[in-house]
Amino acid sequence: MPEHRIGTQEEFEAAREELLAEEKKLTRRNDELARKRRELPWVPVEKDYSFETEGGTKSLADLFDGRSQLLVYHFMFGPPYEAGCPVCSSIADTLSPNAVHLKARDVTLICSSRAPVDKLLAYRERMGWRFDWVSTVGSDFHRDLGFHYTEEELGPFLEGDIPPTVRQMAEACGTDVLGYVTEGPGLSAYALSNGTVYRTYVSTARGLEPAMAYYGLLDRTPMGRHEDGEETHWLRRHDEYGKT
Repeated sequence: MPEHRIGTQEEFEAAREELLAEEKKLTRRNDELARKRRELPWVPVEKDYSFETEGGTKSLADLFDGRSQLLVYHFMFGPPYEAGCPVCSSIADTLSPNAVHLKARDVTLICSSRAPVDKLLAYRERMGWRFDWVSTVGSDFHRDLGFHYTEEELGPFLEGDIPPTVRQMAEACGTDVLGYVTEGPGLSAYALSNGTVYRTYVSTARGLEPAMAYYGLLDRTPMGRHEDGEETHWLRRHDEYGKT
């Protein structure tokens, strides 16, 4: 544990009051951003996407499952993967128990990946998740949203120094670096109104952190995320902690 400033209870309470004022400002700012997010223009989805599911081939509209809103987490699990991305898996640990609460607010939550559906469902069983998971085999769904890359597009990255964390994650997924980074994570949102599907929101990278509850909790611990300088990522699948 690193050395840290030690103070009295009175000093803590005074500093905490100052911080609380800043936290309240951030909360109000987040409320404002949420409002602006909802006010983004809706874009009709004109492409005829199809998905392989437990119940057979379905359209994007079918995935709403009788509700008017749909959230799709674009899970990094490409065709050559033997297991899902550990980071995406940590996110799915948060998504799974929340799916039932979202349904209560007219929102269907699913995951989408490019691997065959049988492979996805077997991994879901291993992880103990309960959300619906669809495969985009034969569809440009991830590509059109910017979550699938070609080898040509990745050329500059692949020709440079590959970060150790990328090699670590590729190995954990049972594929090579190219196979791993061909996929990208993301979140997209949709509305179904009068038979038309509209895309309403898309995010990736740190925009996914609301689904990474552990980071919000770590941000409130004495040492925070404590990731600076680490050459490998600390995250593991939830059934792999403690393994050598």
